[in-house]
Amino acid sequence: MSVDMTVWQELAKKNIHNRPAGQGRLAGKITIVTGAAQGFGKGIAEELYAEGATIIIADMNQPLAETVAKEMGERAYAIAVNVSDEESVANLVAQTVEKFGGLDIMVANAGVVRSGPIASFEKKDFEFVTAINYTGLFLCAKYASIIMQAQHEADPEAMFDIIAISSKSGLEGSNKNFAYAGSKFGAIGLVQSWALELTAYNVKVNAVCPGNYLDGPLWSDPERGLFVQYLQAGKVPGAKTVEDVRRFYEAKVPMNRGCLPIDVARAVMYCVEQKYETGQAIPVTGGQVMLN
Repeated sequence: MSVDMTVWQELAKKNIHNRPAGQGRLAGKITIVTGAAQGFGKGIAEELYAEGATIIIADMNQPLAETVAKEMGERAYAIAVNVSDEESVANLVAQTVEKFGGLDIMVANAGVVRSGPIASFEKKDFEFVTAINYTGLFLCAKYASIIMQAQHEADPEAMFDIIAISSKSGLEGSNKNFAYAGSKFGAIGLVQSWALELTAYNVKVNAVCPGNYLDGPLWSDPERGLFVQYLQAGKVPGAKTVEDVRRFYEAKVPMNRGCLPIDVARAVMYCVEQKYETGQAIPVTGGQVMLN
């Protein structure tokens, strides 16, 4: 299934030089951040907004997304999306163009984790992670690129960005966390391939690979957080409590702390501001993972 985006392509062409007002490094940039109602996504969206971007808070949790958008300000707008559903993603991009006139940056941040040993891991959990983290990235990039290529036709000098929020687990394997790591490794393969294709349209495609946001809900949720999952899966030898798991992961980082949204947002802003790099996977890991 492909959704006809012709109307939105034409609207984006007409509005290529009509951008919302804003002040800062990203002034006027119309930006979608998926999974932006909480966690890394919320923090990234807040930092980009502070630098003048117009932000779409795209999330499955629409009430929470609307609350976040309202708190952020008039250049923020909430749209519900299920990134694993093609029609939902197409609708997200169409609504963005209808509301603000175009699309300059797609930050594909939405992601999920299911961990456990391979022998007992359920196929449905593997497919769930793949649908959100891998297929979801494809759909976000597909529909963003449709609009961005049309905008390039209207202004061949304009530049656009697709940024995948991968993970340090996309740079090295992760014990008993293979579904997540595999999806994040795969994301980098997609990024590199799209970078080769889309450079002809001035669309840069890069990945940002954060370390562990230990203070975020992905880790700290008391029921489904990674501290609880990893404790139950026996991923940290000798760990008796979630505090033991946390200390174990902090000790892995030379800078001795978890990654924060501002760290990731700075890497995202680098991707947008620079004009001579595409197809890269940028680590933001406090030195935990160093590229060869």
